[in-house]
Amino acid sequence: MSLFEVVNLVLFIAVAGYAFYLFGSVVYRRYMYVRLGKPADFSLDVKKALDEVWINVFGQKKLLKDTKSGIMHVVMFYGFIVIQFGAIDLFIKGLVPGKHLPLPAYPVFTLIQEITTFLVLLATLYAYYRRYIEKLPRLKRGLKSGLVIIFLTSLMASILLSAAFEKVWLGHGSSWDTPISSVLASPFLGWMSADAGQVLFYVFWWIHALVLFSFLVYVPQSKHFHLLVAPLNVFLKRQQPPAKLSLVDFEDETVEEYGVGKIEDFNQKQLIDLYACVECGRCTNVCPAAGTGKMLSPMDLMVKMRDHLTMKGAAITSKTPWVPNFAFAEANQASLRLAGQGEYPVSLIGDVITEKELWACTTCRNCEDACPVMNEHVDKIIDMRRYLVMTEGKMNAEASRTFSNIERQGNPWGINRKDRDKWTADAEVKVPTVKEEKEFEYLFFVGSMGSFDNRSQKISRALVKVLHHAGVKFAILGNKEKNSGDTARRMGNEFLFQQLAADNIALFEKHQVKKIITIDPHAYNTFKNEYPDLGLTAEVYHHTEVLADLIKEGRIKPTKEVKERITYHDSCYLGRYNGVFSAPRYILSQIPGVEVVEMERNRENGMCCGAGGGMMWMEETEGVRVNVARTEQALQVNPTVIGSACPYCLTMLSDGTKAKEVEDQVKTMDVVEILALSLEFDSEAEVADGVH
Repeated sequence: MSLFEVVNLVLFIAVAGYAFYLFGSVVYRRYMYVRLGKPADFSLDVKKALDEVWINVFGQKKLLKDTKSGIMHVVMFYGFIVIQFGAIDLFIKGLVPGKHLPLPAYPVFTLIQEITTFLVLLATLYAYYRRYIEKLPRLKRGLKSGLVIIFLTSLMASILLSAAFEKVWLGHGSSWDTPISSVLASPFLGWMSADAGQVLFYVFWWIHALVLFSFLVYVPQSKHFHLLVAPLNVFLKRQQPPAKLSLVDFEDETVEEYGVGKIEDFNQKQLIDLYACVECGRCTNVCPAAGTGKMLSPMDLMVKMRDHLTMKGAAITSKTPWVPNFAFAEANQASLRLAGQGEYPVSLIGDVITEKELWACTTCRNCEDACPVMNEHVDKIIDMRRYLVMTEGKMNAEASRTFSNIERQGNPWGINRKDRDKWTADAEVKVPTVKEEKEFEYLFFVGSMGSFDNRSQKISRALVKVLHHAGVKFAILGNKEKNSGDTARRMGNEFLFQQLAADNIALFEKHQVKKIITIDPHAYNTFKNEYPDLGLTAEVYHHTEVLADLIKEGRIKPTKEVKERITYHDSCYLGRYNGVFSAPRYILSQIPGVEVVEMERNRENGMCCGAGGGMMWMEETEGVRVNVARTEQALQVNPTVIGSACPYCLTMLSDGTKAKEVEDQVKTMDVVEILALSLEFDSEAEVADGVH
């Protein structure tokens, strides 16, 4: 080896070694910050976890929901993997001139490398266009956001230019296997000397090396840490039902605080979420609160919590967050000063996340559905609400009144609990109670909305009428029924939820309930996915699931024509939480005369009505009302009926049509009400007696 080659090798090893040392230090420090969280249950079905990685990391399924940026990201993702082999090849060429990777069909390898490099360069330029020229609202702009574009452009350009000047240096002409570098080299071939070509080769070779190693150090200190953490986060994705909340152990006498008031009170999986965040803005882009002018931005929530974890983690562990130290001396010294105080003076709730942000969330999970790295936002918000409600006793008057009403009367309005079964008096058929009907297939859990709300009572009556018509044996709890507890739980009052759940489960067991049917997706979700943690064993069904099956079995035959143009609104707790999208649409498709038209935002991307997370009982004081915004989306397809399968949604959409002054032209109806219009019922006397 020549002296130059020896010096070049030594310098390369020194730079690479230093870069990997810094990279390892940063990753280890952030690992230590995550370790501050409470232990998480990482037990997994490995096959399911690998399937998630295959679909969402290698398949890029969620990213491709936005086709343009999805394709751009696919090119970058796979391009960067392919180019790493090219980087090894390039380093070999610079360290051992005349050598390269010993691969069969090497020309094919170089052809793939050049085409891939050029495609990644185009994708990078498109990323610049999307962020800085098209200026997509969901994308941040600034030095940090643009730095990766500078890195990637420099890396791709240096690969192609080093290959071009290698041709000049070694006297290689244009060739089919290096089409891009051949074009770049052509102006210099024939007049530039080999020595000049060698110098320029090493200039761009070292530019590539320095940029690559700088990028390596930069990645774990920026949002691009997701390159490492996101695949891990997808693999570790909870395999429970979506947004299932953790149980609080109220019997543990060592617990002095409930909920999460400090960043280290989150579990380690929740903290991994923070470092997986891509800052792509997809979550905020679909958030009903953010979209209607509320303070909440799911992306900002995650970013602020991540930065808070980094700074507090540095203070607690005395491991400074930024490297190299000479470049971040002032910031690192500030971290060490905080560490010396023994206390970190910044509060998670108040200084980092405001109460307004926490109470703006409708818990719709659209943010989670849109997130390409499987981050969960809702459980973190509920955990912080729990802290406010159960530890600090901080909530607005509306929330306090709702809890008090549920505690006293078993419903959010505070209506006398003895009026719970009054709706049955106006039913066209007899509605048996569990006391009267000892043997029944389904317990119809009516819920507070179906029992007390005048509009929702019509849904309850329609359902019992249709069930009677189909010959389904069912019963209700009557005045014994209690609130499901979903409202209390989502608003942070876990203690009240567990009390209600225990009482309900005891009632179900007393009456030997095997199957439950409900018109309320919120009760459906909490019974199906959360009550089992407290001992519920009954099967749980939404009324649209049962009705769809009855139609398929021929027990219900819609025959009357219903000439309506219907757009169906997906309930968040029925759709995104439980994947029930087809049953309501199937029912509508079987009704003669019905024309179903979809809103632009439908199914998984359907927008929330604004009632979830306890927001039904709290007044919106900022921006546009969520239900009005959703109603406007429905009206864009010119329906005569806005259909729903949730009493909360129906109420919000009915209020929306009134606000838009179109209630006389556009009706709001539950799916079962529409179905009932299409059925040939028995005579009134027979129906009243329950004879079929």
